[in-house]
Amino acid sequence: MSLVLLSARDRAAPRHVGLRSPRRAPCRTGLVRTLLAAVAAMLLPGLGGATAAEEACWAPESFRQSERDRPIRTGIAAARVALPTDEPAPPPQSFRPVDGVVRRVDLPPGAPKMIALTFDLCETPFEVAGYQGASVDTLRANGVRATFFAGGKWMLTHPDRAGQIATDPLFEIASHAWEHRNFRIVTGRPMLDEIRGPQSAYQRLRDGLAARQCAPRPGRDLAAAMPERLGLFRFPFGACNRAAIEAVGAAGLIPVQWDVSSGDPDRHLSAAGMVASVLRRVRPGSIVLFHANGRGWATDDALPEIVARLRQQGYVFVTVGELLAYPGAKPVVAASCYDETPGDTDRYDGLARLLDGRSALFAARTAVPAGDRGPAGAVSPAPSRSARVAKPALPARPAAPGPLSVGQP
Repeated sequence: MSLVLLSARDRAAPRHVGLRSPRRAPCRTGLVRTLLAAVAAMLLPGLGGATAAEEACWAPESFRQSERDRPIRTGIAAARVALPTDEPAPPPQSFRPVDGVVRRVDLPPGAPKMIALTFDLCETPFEVAGYQGASVDTLRANGVRATFFAGGKWMLTHPDRAGQIATDPLFEIASHAWEHRNFRIVTGRPMLDEIRGPQSAYQRLRDGLAARQCAPRPGRDLAAAMPERLGLFRFPFGACNRAAIEAVGAAGLIPVQWDVSSGDPDRHLSAAGMVASVLRRVRPGSIVLFHANGRGWATDDALPEIVARLRQQGYVFVTVGELLAYPGAKPVVAASCYDETPGDTDRYDGLARLLDGRSALFAARTAVPAGDRGPAGAVSPAPSRSARVAKPALPARPAAPGPLSVGQP
């Protein structure tokens, strides 16, 4: 099967997929070969054509940045979204879980200098997070392939933006849990809901677009534009434990971390500082972490220079799925989740408990909107202006985290 994977600027990247086992992963060769074949099946949809009678799902001007997307709104009624019950598609029978988390990929000799830029779209229970259209516009304008790790709740509070990303041939969409709970803290059914929720939200999004019978892109039908299910997962806060890794694998998902963090949730990091930091640490096979949910504070300004400088250095932008599936690539798999050194994301345990407490207070004060109890296959409507102001924001509390804290990985 021949796949058209890359933009005109990144023609040097692979057009076919092939598999080998990771050098440092504890998985056997055959196991990882089978697993990465499943990656290709899940994440690289086939090509197809839309009929001439189908109208576009979105007007061309709707893709561009809007100032209405950027603000993060906390404590409003629209932030209360019910966990969807839509039944997600099962993983391929060939899927075998990874015994750990993917941090980067070792590329074979002679391979292009490929890297994967990734953008987290996280949203906690008591907020409607933002959408950084300027960063997405930069990616589109420069033909940059990228992977977006979207929270399930974020998909339902931003159905149009989620659909535009999921159907864009440049982009890959993946799971970032339901509402950004810390997997070192959450257990039992709530943990399983965090894993299942994004799959169900994605299925609702996909079914909703199918019901509209529209063309997400000229000449491409929905089956061609959107994979049937999500295949990659990123742990909120970059934190996990053995039980969480096993639960994600049991759900048919490959956990993916990063080896280079842009540091963009830091309000004090300048665009110039971010550019210098990313360029200093990136290397072929890197997976780079950014945010596009309103908490990538300097990302909109830094990204154009990062893209330009990396291209000047010969780097080729691919999605995480393409990076994993490159012939001879060896995913570097760690036994635990961390940012730079093992154990460094454990520091978010206390923050996670504070967020859980704030979320419980918000849930006690706010009812689930009736619009979120719609039938399976219906995309949740964008909150109306009246819904956005239906309830006042939560009062300030000394223990409540600020915007920077909420936006950690």
